[in-house]
Amino acid sequence: MMAGTLMIQGTASSVGKSIMVTALCRILRQDGYRVAPFKAQNMALNSFVTAEGGEIGRSQAIQAEAAGIPPSIHMNPVLLKPQSDATSQVIVLGKAQMVSDAAAYYRDNLKLLPVIEKSLSTLRNQYDIVIIEGAGSPAEVNLMDKEIANMRIAELARAPVVLVGDIDRGGVFASIVGTLQLLPLKQRRLVKGFIINKFRGDISLLQPGLQFLEKRCRRPVLGVLPYMRAIGIAQEDSVFLDERHHINRRGRPDIAIIRLPHIACYDDFDPLETSCNVRYISTVAELGNPDLIILPGSKSTINDVGFLHRSGLASNIIEQARAGAPVIGICAGYQMLGRKILDPCQAESELTEAAGLGLLDMQTVFESVKVTARVKARVVAADAGLFKDMHGVEVTGYEIHMGKGVHHNKSLFNVMSSNNSRIHYSEGAMNKPGTVAGTHIHGLFDNEDFTRRLLHNLCSLRNIPQVEHSALNREKAYDELALTFRQNIDMPKIYAIITGGTHGRAGL
Repeated sequence: MMAGTLMIQGTASSVGKSIMVTALCRILRQDGYRVAPFKAQNMALNSFVTAEGGEIGRSQAIQAEAAGIPPSIHMNPVLLKPQSDATSQVIVLGKAQMVSDAAAYYRDNLKLLPVIEKSLSTLRNQYDIVIIEGAGSPAEVNLMDKEIANMRIAELARAPVVLVGDIDRGGVFASIVGTLQLLPLKQRRLVKGFIINKFRGDISLLQPGLQFLEKRCRRPVLGVLPYMRAIGIAQEDSVFLDERHHINRRGRPDIAIIRLPHIACYDDFDPLETSCNVRYISTVAELGNPDLIILPGSKSTINDVGFLHRSGLASNIIEQARAGAPVIGICAGYQMLGRKILDPCQAESELTEAAGLGLLDMQTVFESVKVTARVKARVVAADAGLFKDMHGVEVTGYEIHMGKGVHHNKSLFNVMSSNNSRIHYSEGAMNKPGTVAGTHIHGLFDNEDFTRRLLHNLCSLRNIPQVEHSALNREKAYDELALTFRQNIDMPKIYAIITGGTHGRAGL
């Protein structure tokens, strides 16, 4: 028997669809169902490598974790990773296929429907319920005949739809009513109810609006979720960084993460939030004199290293590093720490060469083949600086990159396995004092022993009080999210919608 389905769509991007799906995956798991997430087409820079060695959106990996199942390429068969304002890398079933501009992509994207349908069918044959996430808004009238992420998928899956609106942005009632009115009648009938997200204040003041919405649209409001801060769950869109509220806790290491224009996989640094003050900065004035500077991943390495030079951040980081300030680069950030970045085939940029920061004796060359691998490695760095007493410490994580580096520094890691195959190669690099280091491995700080030791060494280097590091408890975060959802959403009505009950069917 094919799995039941429910689709979460939104009135716009970043209204909370991903978090809703995560909550439902955890609730359904708690209630004894085998549940899986699905997003036909995702546009995101935060990604994850599955056990198959395929790349999917990070949110689908988080949702799978909440559901208690391994992430699969079938949960996100089409992933678009923006490389510029006009182009994206197109990833199908976990593998990069091409770089395309929007016009070219939308000329041919309907050809991807059989791939999407097969992935959805695969999940529906394996699980009891599949929770489907939409993308952006279903009411983009200019794209309705080409879209493969919203109502076309709901029709394909015969999935009832719950529409989510973000009240924190303002205009939530207009956005819900307007979205519904712009949908063709056949698609409008698929919408069974509404959820209001990110509410702050006295809910009694909202009641007249909720009554208006139900009367006008002849569909129920299934609940109102409060604005949730610091939920401890990775966010997919960099819009989250705009909404993020930094809290300066005295006596903790100050970590400055450079917010690159094309920042990717910034959830790498979520585990540091439990014991450090983590700031995302874009200017020299914001940077100040932190205890640790981190250069994160990017989907446009050459363009973003150009941003560092133009903004003055590059010269400031170089000055601080030469004075002994610790600097770590992850993936593209690691490549930026080298002397030069070369892209002879223009795999990532129209430019073929860019100067790095020169803090590591390294040169990176971009190739057409993209590395996507789950890896296990151990620290082999010299016993110094950030990596003092860490020789032999094991880590797990994943690599997603096109550039291949050649360096003349000490290697940071020895990789022991890649995509479950035994293999040995050197990865990452550090300078002689152990204060500047980089690696392609994402998920590094999820390794509790590694992070605890590194922060101990950081505090010693910067002569600041030692901190007790505790791992980010994602299981607890999922359970707390599920509890908040249950307390504010009518789950019996959600179940009725999933099972095809009479609830929510009325209305045009």
